[in-house]
Amino acid sequence: MSGVMKRMGMIFRAKANKALDRAEDPRETLDYSYQKQLELLQKVRRGVADVATSRKRLELQLNQLQSQSSKLEDQGRKALALGREDLAREALSRRAALQQQVTDLETQHQTLQGEEEKLTLAAQRLQAKVDAFRTKKETIKATYTAAQAQTRIGEAFSGISEEMGDVGMAIQRAEDKTAQLQARAGAIDELLASGVLDDQSGLAKDDIQSELDRLSGGTDVELELQRMKAELSGGSSSQQQAIEGGQGQQSPTQTPQDTPRFDKQ
Repeated sequence: MSGVMKRMGMIFRAKANKALDRAEDPRETLDYSYQKQLELLQKVRRGVADVATSRKRLELQLNQLQSQSSKLEDQGRKALALGREDLAREALSRRAALQQQVTDLETQHQTLQGEEEKLTLAAQRLQAKVDAFRTKKETIKATYTAAQAQTRIGEAFSGISEEMGDVGMAIQRAEDKTAQLQARAGAIDELLASGVLDDQSGLAKDDIQSELDRLSGGTDVELELQRMKAELSGGSSSQQQAIEGGQGQQSPTQTPQDTPRFDKQ
C-alpha cells in the first residue's frame, strides 16, 4: 500500500505541475517578482530612514548635553571668582558626569552613522539591481508577447489553432450540407421529370406537351444555325429573309384562303 500511495502521490504532483505550467504566464511571474523586489527596496529605504532618524535624535541630545556642559563650566568659573570653591567643585562634578554621557552618545552616534552608510549603500545597490531587472523584465515580456503573437498567426495560417479548426469544421459541414441539398434537389427533379413522383403544385406538363416543346426548341435551334451560316457565307438578304421566314411558310398541302374583299357601297 505504501508503494501505491507513493506512486499516486507522484502522479498527482506531476499532473498538478503540468497544470500549473499551462496556467503560468511568464509575464505575470516577472511582474510579481519585480513587485517583491520593490517591496524589499522599500523596506531597506524605510530602515535607512529609521536609522537616520535615530542618528538625528542622538545629535540633538549631544547638542543639549554639550550646551549643559558649557553652562556648568561657566558656573564653576563664576563660583571660583566669587570664592565659592564648593560650588565650583559641584559644577565640575556635574560637568564630568555629563561628559561621560556625551562620550557614550558619541559612540552610539558613530555606530548609527556606520549602519546608515551601510544601509544607504545597500539601498543604492538594490535600486540598481531592481532597475536592471525591470529593463530585463520588459525585454523578456516584449519578446514573449511577440513570440506568442507570431505563434498564433502561424497557427491561424496553418489552420491548426483551435479557433481556426472550429471555423474549418464549420465550413466543411456547410459545404457537405450544400452538396447534399443539391444532390437531393437534382434527384427530385429527375424523378418528377420521369413521372415517378407526382407534382402536387399542378404546374407539371404532360408527356405530349413536353415532346412538342422539345421539337419546337430543336426547330428554333436549326433555324438560328442556318441564319448564322448564311451570314458567314455572305448570302443575299433575300436568302436570309427566306431562312428567317421559313418557319412562317405554309406547307404545300395547305389551301390558301381567299383574301376578303370589301365592296364600296
